[in-house]
Amino acid sequence: MNLRKIDKRLLTILLIVFVQMVGAAMALPILLLYAQRQFEIPPRFNTLLLSSFFAAQFLAGPVIGRLSDKYGRIPVLIISQIGTVISFIMIGAAPNVTVLFIARILDGITGGNIIVAQAYVTDITPPAKRTESLGYIFAAFGLGFVFGPGLGGMLSAAFGPRVPFFMAAVAATLTVILTWRTLTETLTPEQRIKNRETRRGGMAPAEVLRNAPLLAILLIAFIGQFALGMLQATFALFGDAVLFADYSERIVDLGIGILLTTVGLSQFLTQTLLIRRILPRFGEANLVIIGGALRAVGMFFLAIATAPWFGIVGSIFFPVGMGLMMPPLQALSTRAVPDEVRGGVLGLYQSTVSLATIFSTALAGTIFAINPHYPYWLGMTLSLFAILPAYYFLRRPLRQPPQGTAVP
Repeated sequence: MNLRKIDKRLLTILLIVFVQMVGAAMALPILLLYAQRQFEIPPRFNTLLLSSFFAAQFLAGPVIGRLSDKYGRIPVLIISQIGTVISFIMIGAAPNVTVLFIARILDGITGGNIIVAQAYVTDITPPAKRTESLGYIFAAFGLGFVFGPGLGGMLSAAFGPRVPFFMAAVAATLTVILTWRTLTETLTPEQRIKNRETRRGGMAPAEVLRNAPLLAILLIAFIGQFALGMLQATFALFGDAVLFADYSERIVDLGIGILLTTVGLSQFLTQTLLIRRILPRFGEANLVIIGGALRAVGMFFLAIATAPWFGIVGSIFFPVGMGLMMPPLQALSTRAVPDEVRGGVLGLYQSTVSLATIFSTALAGTIFAINPHYPYWLGMTLSLFAILPAYYFLRRPLRQPPQGTAVP
């Protein structure tokens, strides 16, 4: 990344995403252990904490994206960030399981802040550069996970399991201030009026079904995300039961934090160094295929894991694959629709991802209860299966559409 040439607005949005992800990474990796230890929730119900978040995000995602098209990115971004602040405070102060679920649902409803941040980036980036710029968003995600999980593990070990959630709320509050004070609106008043006056409130189902490239993108994203959901829902529990079995709770928390830091560092290096170098050579469709294969390798090492070093290998291959696969998919989705519904299609993409995560996280606890390794065998199989639709792009590559027109 050449900081002298990059748009300052992109740097600002990346900083906002980074700060938010540091906060989320401090809290979310230990959420399931927190619920298990404080409220004695069994695994098959524990993972529903993740499912409830993604179910709410699935319903709210397209609405949040479309509202940002109609009323501007900044106001919607600020409101959604405030919802995240409130949800983390509720989790940290939760007296019972009901409050935990309410907090997760609230965060899911207002969790369109990343969708809006991605829409903001596509507004300020020409189509040819969108994969690279969206890659920087994933790099900010990864960098947040470099610092967040270890910090959250240390805070939990030193001050108790509720402290990371309050610190996450502080980080989310900081993103509200940064957005309010530093970002400028990317949609002009004329654009917002045009978007509000358009007949459609987004993309109609029939319109999506007629858009073959977009359908292929959404199918790949769904299958790939289902595998990720298996990992998200069970990784902390898997570390406690398998990778760090017979260790103390403090070592378990720190060990899981270190592995997630490895995930974040691998993803960050992929987005900042690797993807920029190989994208011109291989192209977006090939990166989707390569990324799917690497994700499958990462899942394989977790599926056969019996010791922490297996987790390290899996924590390198899986995020590298994810980092190569997801930005091209998102960039392709914004090129498959007219410009005035970019926010809406990113919301649709996020809802597809959320739908996959709803089902995978809801099932993961039950599958984990049968055998802790089974979610990773299933994730490996699905990661390989997600490669098949990507050949659609090799046979019929997406053409970059003229501004304001859809791909036929």
